[in-house]
Amino acid sequence: MSSAAEQEAEAGKRRAAGNGRTAAAVNGVRRAAPPPAVPAWPGTPVPLGARFRTGPDGVAGTNFALWAGGAEAVELCLFDEQGVESRVRLTELTHEIWHGFVPGVLPGQRYGYRVHGRWDPWTGARWNPAKLLLDPYARAVDGEYELPPEVYGHVRDWPEQHVADTVRDDRDSAPFVPKGVVVHDDDDWADDHRPKTPWADSVIYELHVRGFTRLHPGIPGELRGTYAGLAHPAAIEHLVRLGVTAVELLPVHQFAHEDHLLKRGLRNHWGYNSIGYFAPHAAYAASGTTGQQVGEFKRMVRALHAAGIEVILDVVYNHTAEAGELGPTLSLKGIDNRGYYRLQPDARRYADYTGCGNTLHVVQPHVLRLITDSLRYWVTEMGVDGFRFDLAAALARSMHDVDMLSPFLAVIAQDPVLRRVKLIAEPWDIGSGGYRVGAFPPLWTEWNDRYRDAVRDFWRHSLPDVREMGYRLSGSSDLYAWGGRRPYASVNFVTAHDGFTLRDLVSYERKHNEANGEGNRDGTNDNRSWNCGAEGETDDEDVRGLRRRQIRNLLTTLLLSTGVPMLVAGDEMGRTQGGNNNAYCQDNETGWVDWTLLEDPGWRALTELTARLIALRHRHPVLRRRAFFSGRAHSADGLRDLAWFTSRGTEMTEEDWYAPAATLGMYLSGRDIPGRDERGAPVTDDSFLAVLHAGERPVSFVLPGAPWAERYEVVVDTSREEQAEAPGTGHPAGAPVTVPARTVLLLKVVG
Repeated sequence: MSSAAEQEAEAGKRRAAGNGRTAAAVNGVRRAAPPPAVPAWPGTPVPLGARFRTGPDGVAGTNFALWAGGAEAVELCLFDEQGVESRVRLTELTHEIWHGFVPGVLPGQRYGYRVHGRWDPWTGARWNPAKLLLDPYARAVDGEYELPPEVYGHVRDWPEQHVADTVRDDRDSAPFVPKGVVVHDDDDWADDHRPKTPWADSVIYELHVRGFTRLHPGIPGELRGTYAGLAHPAAIEHLVRLGVTAVELLPVHQFAHEDHLLKRGLRNHWGYNSIGYFAPHAAYAASGTTGQQVGEFKRMVRALHAAGIEVILDVVYNHTAEAGELGPTLSLKGIDNRGYYRLQPDARRYADYTGCGNTLHVVQPHVLRLITDSLRYWVTEMGVDGFRFDLAAALARSMHDVDMLSPFLAVIAQDPVLRRVKLIAEPWDIGSGGYRVGAFPPLWTEWNDRYRDAVRDFWRHSLPDVREMGYRLSGSSDLYAWGGRRPYASVNFVTAHDGFTLRDLVSYERKHNEANGEGNRDGTNDNRSWNCGAEGETDDEDVRGLRRRQIRNLLTTLLLSTGVPMLVAGDEMGRTQGGNNNAYCQDNETGWVDWTLLEDPGWRALTELTARLIALRHRHPVLRRRAFFSGRAHSADGLRDLAWFTSRGTEMTEEDWYAPAATLGMYLSGRDIPGRDERGAPVTDDSFLAVLHAGERPVSFVLPGAPWAERYEVVVDTSREEQAEAPGTGHPAGAPVTVPARTVLLLKVVG
């Protein structure tokens, strides 16, 4: 068909839709008679969402309020236990908020909305009252999305697919979609004690609620995979034994599974497909899904707090599960598509800075309000301690470009609740100019992927020189030493949920994502991994031993670096995903932590080393500095807070920094730590020398003499499977020590 003919076809579909030509008419489907209406009292426009309260004359009921700026009418739909629907017309409209108080509606009531308006996709208008919509402010959600054709606002199987999204589908989606649930907010958190761990003292442990608990033998079977499972003493015991100070939970907002996964018999495991920003994901609840999930989540937070562990949520406010113009109509798309999403000049299409089909239009005040209301809710009413923002650069875009003075960042900076919690940015998106590592303002920390890449490259011996490694080990001052930012602005990580596990990083040079059903095309090809001589699992004991040593090197480097370390659940015990570096759809043994690994002495020793390194970090403030190193001498003897050494025992020169090298010595002085303790006394500590050697042969390293030290004592030696014999081994300053191939030596100054 020619371009002109295509345009005429589109115009014809537009005229047909405007004349009432819909899926119902075309397919012979007829709507059932509408259910009876229920009267509503005026109620109030604030707060948004469904709030159970006492109304006029002491009558108990629920106030419903929905922002739907361009809508012509809004119906509240109430569902009984048999799924029978009753409708309430919300006739009150205040500042684009439709509202009403319905007496007798109690906690546990399931509900949704039908929003009326024009169907005109060419201008971005996609109202369709046949589709039951989830309240964006729903505190709980009952049911899961399975995405049959009825939940799409357009006709999915329209013969001319290039205009399918313009033909309205009038089939009722209510039988096929989850419902919001009215929840009673009755928790004042008076008995909760937040750990309030300072950023510099934090050690983050990224975990998946279901994946971490699903196979844990110490958790009762009925609690595995749930919030209650994570709150169980057996789960918390492992976290406490490791010494981590915070868990960063992969998304727990209510999310939906993508249609392409459901067709392949898979499900979204990670949860980066949010649809309910106030609701704990119902499938992770052991106690029920008609509001019980809220209390269960709160009890989990309390249990973690009682153990001294903070709770950070990985949140996805950049896009929703409704995807692009061919995606389902679940909530925002049907409430006010143009008001919630960024659209292209061709308003049928969505601006996509996320790679997920749509991008929330955060510049719009009501969208910004939705996000900030959600964030405050999770802090004040659900007890969480911070957030990691997925693709945060998309949230920082003004009209088009990433703007560090954007409304989103400005609102966060002045909000009395949000500016006090931990804020972590994933500082990039997929749009033009979206990579902004080091650019976020004070208050924010960032995932530092330059740290990840440098450490991976160093240990596979592929860095051209050691300049990059020097910056990353010492807090990335080249990225963060501006505007009052501190070393803890850098969240240092070697692995994350997205990519290889630590074991796979040293076992595979190529991704193996065939199980995802996408022809191994998904997932990054830039893994910076080294398989130590064999691809995948092997019986070769030399290769296996080298891999375990490389894991020890990577973990030790991470936990000795200045900044905030982040571990991934299971890396401390050798978890593998079989080379899958994009296990987002593997809700099975591939994506779950295998606790039987702790029965293997080798992997158990790795767990013990991890705990020992974290404990070392907690004991020594020189390893978790609150200010950047100066590199200058602060006393007459010439001792500096940070110094770098070659294997000859001499301080590195400019020429040394630019020369190819596999060995780097880093001296950390405990005598020159800026700042004072809580009582105003100077902070002092032991001094340490870390020797990192990535070469394939041993190297002789001369230990620096005066004024740096008189004697050194070995604290960690990653060439050893077991660390028990390593501590206490002494070496005089000025003497050479043999550093085995691919090893970290950590030595404490003892004289």
